Amino acid sequence: MTNPPEHARTDSLATPPPGCPAHIGASHAGASRLYGPEAESDPYGLYERLRAKHGPVAPVLLSGDLPAWLVLGYREILDVTRTPSRFSRDARLWTEMREGRVSMDNPLLPIVTWQPMMSFVDGEQHERWRGAVNDSIARFDKRGIRRHVTQCANQLVDRFCAAGNADLVHQFAEHLPMMAMTQLLGMPEAYSPQLVNAARDMLRGTETAIASNEFVQETLRRLVARKHAQPGADFTSWLLEHPVGLTDEEVQQHLRLVLIAAFETTANLIANTLKMVLTDVRFRASLAGGHMTLPDAVEQVLWDEPPFVTVLGRWATQDTELAGKQIKEGDALVLGLASGNVDTVVRPNLDAPIHGNRAHLAFSGGAHECPGQDVGRAIAGTGIDALLLRLPDLALAVEESGLRYRSSLLSRHLVELPVKFTAQQPSPDADLTGGQAPTAASADVGQVASDLSQPGQAQGPASRASWWASFRNWLRGR
Repeated sequence: MTNPPEHARTDSLATPPPGCPAHIGASHAGASRLYGPEAESDPYGLYERLRAKHGPVAPVLLSGDLPAWLVLGYREILDVTRTPSRFSRDARLWTEMREGRVSMDNPLLPIVTWQPMMSFVDGEQHERWRGAVNDSIARFDKRGIRRHVTQCANQLVDRFCAAGNADLVHQFAEHLPMMAMTQLLGMPEAYSPQLVNAARDMLRGTETAIASNEFVQETLRRLVARKHAQPGADFTSWLLEHPVGLTDEEVQQHLRLVLIAAFETTANLIANTLKMVLTDVRFRASLAGGHMTLPDAVEQVLWDEPPFVTVLGRWATQDTELAGKQIKEGDALVLGLASGNVDTVVRPNLDAPIHGNRAHLAFSGGAHECPGQDVGRAIAGTGIDALLLRLPDLALAVEESGLRYRSSLLSRHLVELPVKFTAQQPSPDADLTGGQAPTAASADVGQVASDLSQPGQAQGPASRASWWASFRNWLRGR
C-alpha cells in the first residue's frame, strides 16, 4: 500500500506523530522554523530550500512552534491577497490564538493581535478605514514632502560630513524616514530617535518588543489628544476630521500602522539601494552614464531585496486548497514577498535588469496593498539623491563580503553600511547636536509623551490602562 500524498488530510494523518506536540499535526511534523539560526542567517536560502522541497506553499513553524503555511509562489501570493473570502486579514480567526497556544510573551503578539485598523479587516469596514487613510495621504503636498526630506537629509549629512566616514544605516537610513514621518504626522521631530529605537526593537521580535510597542502606542495616544485641541495640516488632524468619523482609538491604531510600516520599509529601501549603488558595478555605471535613473534603481531593489521579506498574515476562513496543500479553517498563512519576487514564473532570468516594472510584491497586493508606497518611494529617492549630491565620491569602506545582515520573520536589513568620502564642512547653520536617544525599553514613556499632551491632561501611562494590560486582562477573562 502506498502512502497518501503529503497534502492529504485524512483523520489518521491529522493525528500528530509520536513525539510531536499535540498542536502540530502530521502536515507540519518536521517543518522548518521561520525563526532561529537558520532563518536568521540565510532567509533567502531557506525559502529556496522550502520551495524545492514543498513547491509554492510550504509548512513552517513560527515563534513558539506555532504551525503556519509559507506562501512562496508569485501566483499563489496574488491568489491569497485577492480572495478575502477564503483568506482573511482578521487575526481573530487564528486557531492557535483562539485555543490559547500563543503565549503572553510571544514576540508575534504586537503584529497579530487584532486591533481596530484596516490591516485586520476586510469588506465594508476595510473600505471605510482604508478610504480615510487614502484620502488623508492624498492631501500631502508631494513637492512639500520632497523639500522637507531634502532638508532632513542635509541635516543628517551635516552631522557626519566633517569626519570623512559614516555608517549610512545608523546615521542616515534609519533616521531619515522617521524624521519625515514625524513631520507628516504632526509630532515634534525631537521624538524621532526614540521612535526609531522602539520601531526597530518591536519588529525584531526581541524580549522587549511588547514594551517597545507600548511606548509607540502611548506616544501616539498623546498625539491624538493634542491634535484634538491643536489641529494642523498633518495626517493625524486629517484622520480626526475625516467625514467617516473615526474614533480616537481607530485614529491611533492607523497612525501606528502607517508609522511603523513606513519606517521599516523606507529605512530598508534606502539602505539596500545605497548598497546596490555602492557595490554593483552595473548599476553604478548605469547611473553615472545616465542609462538608469535613481527611481529605476529603487524599483530594482524592490524586486531583489524587498523591505519586508514576509508578511504575516492571512487566516483561512474555511477549509480550502492552495497549490495542492489542504489548508484548514483558522490556519495562518505567511506571504513570502521576497520569494515571490524571484519566482521563475514572473522572472525567468534573475540577472536581467528590470526597468519601469512595478509588478513586484514588495508592497503586497490585492485590497491590502500598501497605500503609502509612493510616499515611501519619494522619501527614499529624494533622500538618496540629496546624499549623493552632497557626497559625490561616496564609496564603501569595507569589502562587500564584510557586510552583515540581521533577519527576523518580517525583514532582513543591513546591520551597518560603512562608507568613506572626502570630508567637508557642514552647512553654516547646521544643527550638529544629534544626541543619542535612549533605547525604547529604558525611555521614560510618560515624560516623552507628556510633551505631546495638553496642560491638565494625565502625564503618564498610569492614568489609563495600557493597550497591553487591557489585552492581557481580556485574555484572562475570556
